[in-house]
Amino acid sequence: MRGARDGGPAPWRALCQDSRDPERQKHWAELFDQLDTNKDGRVDINELREGLARMGMNASSQAEQEILREGDTDRDGELDFEEFVSYLQERERKLRLMFHSLDRNNDGQIDVSEIQQTFHGLGVYISLQQAEKILQSMDKDGTMTIDWHEWRDHFILNPLENMEEVVHYWKHSTVLDIGECLTVPDEFSEKEKRTGMWWKQLLAGAMAGAVSRTGTAPLDRLKVFMQVHASKTNNMNVFGGLKGMIQEGGVRSLWRGNGINVLKIAPESAIKFMAYEQIKRAIRGQQETLRVQERFVAGSLAGATAQTIIYPMEVLKTRLTLRKTGQYSGVADCAKKILQKEGIRAFYKGYLPNVLGIIPYAGIDLAIYETLKNMWLQKYSRNTADPGILVLLACGTMSSTCGQIASYPLALVRTRMQAQASIEGAPQPTMLGLFKHILSREGVLGLYRGIAPNFMKVIPAVSISYVVYENMKQVLGVTSR
Repeated sequence: MRGARDGGPAPWRALCQDSRDPERQKHWAELFDQLDTNKDGRVDINELREGLARMGMNASSQAEQEILREGDTDRDGELDFEEFVSYLQERERKLRLMFHSLDRNNDGQIDVSEIQQTFHGLGVYISLQQAEKILQSMDKDGTMTIDWHEWRDHFILNPLENMEEVVHYWKHSTVLDIGECLTVPDEFSEKEKRTGMWWKQLLAGAMAGAVSRTGTAPLDRLKVFMQVHASKTNNMNVFGGLKGMIQEGGVRSLWRGNGINVLKIAPESAIKFMAYEQIKRAIRGQQETLRVQERFVAGSLAGATAQTIIYPMEVLKTRLTLRKTGQYSGVADCAKKILQKEGIRAFYKGYLPNVLGIIPYAGIDLAIYETLKNMWLQKYSRNTADPGILVLLACGTMSSTCGQIASYPLALVRTRMQAQASIEGAPQPTMLGLFKHILSREGVLGLYRGIAPNFMKVIPAVSISYVVYENMKQVLGVTSR
């Protein structure tokens, strides 16, 4: 059934005559006619793209590729009406399942409270007013409910697979690296995993992290330097620390340790992503999605798994960051000397406070991020459940800062334990021993040495990450969610 080039009746009319649901067939035929702009009885990818854009679909969503991939059964790069109808029949089957999962009281209508309950069940807490805005985007007849026809018409050409993807459609997330890789990994939908979009997003995030870390490396080195060397007696401050490092090794010395810091982004991101997916699957069981507290557990365990595997690189980064001029010729030389002088156990010094630090960081980061985002949505959002990238950046910056304040003492103790053998005559106390030593000599403030440069790097790191990430997404063809 390839078209009406012989002057006979359009192919969809024949199908409509055999249909037991003329209204539905008429609706499909109208959709096909809207898309088939050259009226040759076939719809190619350009007609799909232009038609979806006219219907208000996001031009960067690449829905046309998904529709063509699933509907083009004979793989000729176009959809005839029969293929289009088959695709829509399968879409309606999936949409009915999603509609029934939202229609909790089985009255054939989705109301505001049911939308709110669905969000709450997925760990996203929105107000009744925010749920109303979501409902109004689909409610065509002004009844403040969504019936099956309104739901179907809204999502029929939006290739979402399940309720998890619908919630992704209603909210937004991002992967930005500010140099502290302890946060819960980003969520990827089944469609993003199937189409390979997930690795493009990870690659874009890794590139953004590499540029961001390189741009803020002097502040990161200063933070580590102050964590290890600052004390009440030497009164080291930001300017004094920078001046001392430049005097010892020149301006280039401010980037010591940056190479290994950038190098560990890719393996850590990949391991964390894979571990997160496996742990999520184990926790989820037959559930469709995870609640916030379950995401926190899965994210913390994934972070701990990634840190366990790449931790020797963390130790190398600290040693290379603190090295004096000529001490090591490179990463391999540093690893060789540590192994010869201290043995393999040296590569896991500070591991315990590092893993313990993941729990308060990830928990506070996730909880504050979700709270701030939903507060903004309830107060300022007008017609969307997507707060936009700049609001998310602000929420992420504040939540990450709070997470760092809570976990910073553990990070400081970790860094000092990693650096112990590199300081001549330094004692080798345990984690608790170091805590007691710092508290007895310097008080609580001693546990926050170096936090000033750490805060100073947050805004430039986020800004650089944002610019690079958005540009990398365009280069790699990553779609906005």
